[in-house]
Amino acid sequence: MIPFRDTVPLRHTPWVTWSLILANLLLFLQGQGLESDDLRSFQYLHGLIAARYMHPEWAATSGFPDDYTPFITSMFLHGSWPHLIFNLWLLWIFGDNIEDHMGGVRFLAFYLMCGLIAGFTHTYANPLSTVPTIGASGAIAGIMGAYFFLFPYARIVIWVFFLPIFIEVPAIAFLGIWVIVQLYKVTTGLSSAATYSDVAWFGHLGGFLAGMFLYKPFLLGERARMGTGYRF
Repeated sequence: MIPFRDTVPLRHTPWVTWSLILANLLLFLQGQGLESDDLRSFQYLHGLIAARYMHPEWAATSGFPDDYTPFITSMFLHGSWPHLIFNLWLLWIFGDNIEDHMGGVRFLAFYLMCGLIAGFTHTYANPLSTVPTIGASGAIAGIMGAYFFLFPYARIVIWVFFLPIFIEVPAIAFLGIWVIVQLYKVTTGLSSAATYSDVAWFGHLGGFLAGMFLYKPFLLGERARMGTGYRF
């Protein structure tokens, strides 16, 4: 089943959400223009490699510069069209309503903060990983964490895949199932003695928890949210 849309109306145009979607799309298209070896080198340089920061001696001998920008740049890189489309679709569904309640600048700061916390969580949970982690899913998980509390009883329209069937479920149920899946993947990985995989499950949970616990200071006051002009 695939989330199709939500039912929460907007008061303002979500310019920052749209800009984040566009930035991710343009960077992905730029990467598609590179040769495979160049793209791989680009992802290793700008993706988040946990061992690069947990084992600096390995990073030095491997030729990595002393640079922490991958904690940000990794949020804007994606490995494939399905990876990109699924992340940006979730950002489209959940991001606009959170931006509506935060305003543009606060929303952008919140988005980046959740992505950073997701990156740190992944790094400390997978200290031996030498695989570049890329994608906006940690930051988007933070948005979903805020949505969980702000709109728990909003309806998420779900498309039953391959069938012309759409059903509505409460956001708290959809997001709760999403969290259960992440927890299942984490505990399964731990029980099988796997230290990491090709999906940053710990990062997803770290971003979601960051969004849940840290969203309140970023909210606009009720009077500002009810205004007719766009609020930064």
